[in-house]
Amino acid sequence: MTARRDIEAITERIRQRSKAGREAYLGRIAEASGHTANRAVLSCGNLAHGFAVCSPSEKVALGGDRVPNLGIITSYNDMLSAHQPFETFPALIKDAAREAGGIAQVAGGVPAMCDGVTQGQPGMELSLFSRDVIAMAAAIGLSHNMFDAAVFLGVCDKIVPGLVIAALTFGHLPAVFIPAGPMTSGLPNDEKAKVRQLYAEGKAGRAELLEAESKSYHGPGTCTFYGTANSNQMLMEIMGLHTPGASFVNPGTPLRDALTKEAAKRALAITALGNAYTPVGRMIDERSIVNGVVGLHATGGSTNHTIHLIAMAAAAGIALTWQDISDLSEAVPLLARVYPNGLADVNHFHAAGGLGFLIRELLDEGILHEDVQTVWGEGLRPYAVEARLGADGSVVREAAPPESGDEKVLAPFKKAFQPTGGLKVLAGNLGHAVIKTSAVKPERRVIEAPARVFDSQQGLNDAFKAGTLTGDFVAVIRFQGPRANGMPELHKLTTVLGILQDRGQRVALVTDGRMSGASGKVPAAIHVTPEAVEDGPIARIHDGDIIRLDADAGTLEVLVPGTEFALRRTADADLIGNEYGFGRELFAGFRQLVGRADHGAAAFANA
Repeated sequence: MTARRDIEAITERIRQRSKAGREAYLGRIAEASGHTANRAVLSCGNLAHGFAVCSPSEKVALGGDRVPNLGIITSYNDMLSAHQPFETFPALIKDAAREAGGIAQVAGGVPAMCDGVTQGQPGMELSLFSRDVIAMAAAIGLSHNMFDAAVFLGVCDKIVPGLVIAALTFGHLPAVFIPAGPMTSGLPNDEKAKVRQLYAEGKAGRAELLEAESKSYHGPGTCTFYGTANSNQMLMEIMGLHTPGASFVNPGTPLRDALTKEAAKRALAITALGNAYTPVGRMIDERSIVNGVVGLHATGGSTNHTIHLIAMAAAAGIALTWQDISDLSEAVPLLARVYPNGLADVNHFHAAGGLGFLIRELLDEGILHEDVQTVWGEGLRPYAVEARLGADGSVVREAAPPESGDEKVLAPFKKAFQPTGGLKVLAGNLGHAVIKTSAVKPERRVIEAPARVFDSQQGLNDAFKAGTLTGDFVAVIRFQGPRANGMPELHKLTTVLGILQDRGQRVALVTDGRMSGASGKVPAAIHVTPEAVEDGPIARIHDGDIIRLDADAGTLEVLVPGTEFALRRTADADLIGNEYGFGRELFAGFRQLVGRADHGAAAFANA
């Protein structure tokens, strides 16, 4: 089935805007495929170093360029729950490669920081920049030119976008992404949130808070709420970079291991040495990017991807904009309710029918492009399935269930939770911003109230503890953008603003920082661009200025006469404390080079 007319029109707009960049990119892929994508160009000394630890038979095979060699890029560490399962994956992949008549080598490792650990800490100011470091680290691993394809082991926040940028930079190589899956369900997310609120109000102690957090984040796998990590996995599947049905299978299960081995064999099958050569740079095109945005809206996914998707698309020569994302939101209904957009976690979503059900519903209505190429072959329809373990231990696939197992979690298209997606772009005299509306009640999506201005999230939290945050207000947290301090996530604000809203106050947030996929019930205009440190209008807001945030109309305005507002002096902030400690001094160059949030917030010259 072809995509609906409005979806195709936006896709064509992106295609036309991207024409020059895309053609140049595809030209580079063609050149790499013809001249550098094989071991034949390596000298004998190069090769000897490259296969020094291989077996004699592997050396003969690699020296003759007769078998495919699979490069493994891994983000394994055993501190981060989502990436700890990757410890055993290289051995599984190597076994699968041998079974398929190929070879696999670990090409390199990339850093994987946990935003949950660094939340509210100095290390969070490295988080967004870690995406670009990951892309560069993966590029170093692949630069040895020993590989015919690559598999990428990553799950969380900045890790997957960084790996995608690297994969597309080496677009002449086939690339398959292999997930580890979500942890099993623990303490429900809404119960954890209640304990957080009680702690913030002084009604629960640290021991109670730690117990609740530990019961929620309790084992291997991604956190079970629908934040950036699980949004990443949805994106990889709906864009065709996973094998079908791979995203939300728990780690440490026979099915997870079978899917991992199958993915490795598939990567070997689509190299230039076979008959199904699928270079990832050609595979991912404007239709694939639009499918990713559609999936983000239909599931109420992470706001971080309004930044990451732009940077990922740029790596393939595709110019995606916030306006494209916003316009697609108007065409895509919300079909999933996963915390913080509902009470269910991602395991409940998977059990209700998961991505297979959602993809089929969207395909049947023409909301997704079906005529795409994936690592599995032609077309997206093969992803409308559920993966199971066969009697012989291999992966078998069945058609996604005809009906949702729980319509409170996963709705059919005709019973969508809302007619539009969960993300929207705001525009007005404060610039542009992003808001996640899927968890915000309709009656709270418009607010007009005086500003309370702070230059850090700690400033607002101190005011809360002092009892001075009374009445209705719009919290303005500025000097939190990419150039100021690396654009950290500001989740320490979530609990405080949630408490005030529950007390009956009408509150909202306006910030040039980030809130990610965990942003919830309080209306939050985030990623405000231009940021304060670039003399953006957010730096001219005074305490008491009336701000109007209208998520329905898509506007963000300060209600001060235009001439008066324009003549105001922009505020300054002392950012010296953000320039050193916890490695921040090493990222001074990133803060100077980084682009705007609406351009992908990348430090690369071509972003």
